[in-house]
Order: sequence, then C-alpha cells, then structure tokens
Amino acid sequence: MIIRNFILLILLFALGSCGSDYLPKPKGYNRIDLPERGFTALINDVPYSFEHSVNAIVEQDSFNLADKTRINLNYQSLGGKIHLTYFALDTEGKDIKTVINDVINLTAKHQIKAYGIEESMMMTPKGYTGVVAELSGEVPTQFQFFVTDSTKNFLRGALYFNTAMKNDSLAPAIEYIKADMIHLINTLEFKK
Repeated sequence: MIIRNFILLILLFALGSCGSDYLPKPKGYNRIDLPERGFTALINDVPYSFEHSVNAIVEQDSFNLADKTRINLNYQSLGGKIHLTYFALDTEGKDIKTVINDVINLTAKHQIKAYGIEESMMMTPKGYTGVVAELSGEVPTQFQFFVTDSTKNFLRGALYFNTAMKNDSLAPAIEYIKADMIHLINTLEFKK
C-alpha cells in the first residue's frame, strides 16, 4: 500500500510539473571578431585610385575577367565582398543618365525584400558627386554607392556577404565594412 501511494504521489508530481511555462532557449549568433582597422593605397592598373582596408584582398572580378576595371575587395575573415564596377562615360552608350538609371534600377530590385532604402547624396573631398544607399531587411546587399565626376568617370560599389546568416547577426561586420567603404569614397580619385 505504501509503495502504491508513493508511486501515485510521484505520478501526481510528474503531472503537476507539466506546465506551459517552458520557454525555449533563444538562438545564439556567431561571434564575429572584427580586425584592427588600417588602410593602404590601391595598387592596381585601373583608371581610379583609393585607400582600402588592409584586411581586404584586392582581386579581379570573376564575373567579367575581360574587364580589368572591375575588382572586388574580399574580406575573407568576415565573409564579405565589395564589388566595384567602373564605367568610362560617353563611351559605348554609357552616358551619365543611362548609367545612373541602371544603378537606380539595380537598387530598386531589392525593394521586394527591403524594409527600407535610405539614399543620401554626398560630395567627396575631390569634388565628385556620390550617392550612398543603405538597405535594411534581409537583402543580399546592405550598402551600395556610386561616385562620378559627371563627365568621364563613374564608379559603383556594392557590399555582398557569402553567407545565409541573417543580417541582424551580421550587423557588426556590415557596420565595419560600411565605415571602410566611406573611407574608400572619401579617398577616391579618378586618374583621367
């Protein structure tokens, strides 16, 4: 009888302890160690120059190997790349209006997933005009820009990450590379 009461008491405690107060453990995010910041001059045979992060490897863009003016700044430790595309204006139908419309259309394609696109105009220390677009939400590119002298040269840049992580977990890396991109814009100089 004592054993039966003891078993019954254990079952009552077991049933009484089952409640809906259980909260699952939240997902953890990967730790991102940001490298120390430093800059170096671009050493490449392209019609522009700038200072880029010492933590980024300059590489030829594999999308179009024939066009030597397209390069990537590869942040291997952070999993991000800045794709840079250069256009010589007034050549091969590349006037300023056409190129800007193309860039605006590329940015607009992200409106499907973007919570918002914040654009701002800027003037660089060299007197070039630039537009910076910051995209929020689960978009493939979080930061884009273009800089032009309006007559001969046009440079577009876009930040991409090669990962399936959510952008909120990438926020420290995004902010780190965005600061590097602003430095790139402010030190940009067209050679022709």
